[in-house]
Amino acid sequence: EVLEEYEPLRAPNATKVFVNGVWVGCSRDPAHLVRTVQHLRRSGLVSQEVSLIRDIRDREFSIFTDAGRVCRPLFIIDNNVDSPNKGNLVLNKEHIRRLEESQMMPANMTKEQKEQAGYFGFQELIDAGVVEYLDAEEEETVMIVMTPEDLDISRQLQAGYQIRPDESGDLNKRVKAPMNPTAHTWTHCEIHPSMILGICASIIPFPDHNQSPR
Repeated sequence: EVLEEYEPLRAPNATKVFVNGVWVGCSRDPAHLVRTVQHLRRSGLVSQEVSLIRDIRDREFSIFTDAGRVCRPLFIIDNNVDSPNKGNLVLNKEHIRRLEESQMMPANMTKEQKEQAGYFGFQELIDAGVVEYLDAEEEETVMIVMTPEDLDISRQLQAGYQIRPDESGDLNKRVKAPMNPTAHTWTHCEIHPSMILGICASIIPFPDHNQSPR
C-alpha cells in the first residue's frame, strides 16, 4: 500500500519499500513482493540492472535504479520449491549446446542475421534468467557459492555424506575454504572466482603481494 494510506497501528510489522532512497509505501507480504520483482527482472520485464535489497532485520525493501552502481554477473541457482531442478544451477546442457553452436557462427553477423540464425550469447543467457547482475549492496543479501563443484559438495554434506579431503598433492589446485554444513540455501554461483575482482584486476601478477614483489 502507498505511504499516504499506511496506518502504523494496523500493520506495525509491515516492511517499508524504498525506491532510490525515497520511502514510497509498505508491504505486509515482503517475501512475495521480493519474489515477484525478482521474477520480473529475470523475465526481462524490468531492467536487469535494477538492484533489489531486502533487509529482514530492519524490515526494509530497497529498489535502486540510479546510475553509478558497479554490477557483476553471477549464475542463478534455482530455489523454486515446485521445481524438479531445485538446488541446481538454472544453466543446463541445452544452454551450453546453444552457446557452442553460436560460437561457430560468423563474427560479423548483423542483429537481424543473428535473430534468424537463432544466435544465443551472453545477453540471451541474461534474458533466459540464467545469469543476473548484482551490485555490491545486493551481494550482501544473497548466498554465493564459489564453483558448481562446491555446490555439489554442499548438497552431499547436507545429505550426511563424509567428504574425503583432496590428497592428490597437486600444487596447482585451488585453495578452498572449508564448507559450512549449516549453509543450506545458495542463491547464486560465481561464473569464475576471478570475476570477483574483475577481468582487468585479475591479470595483475601477484595481486595478493605488496607492490615491490609485483
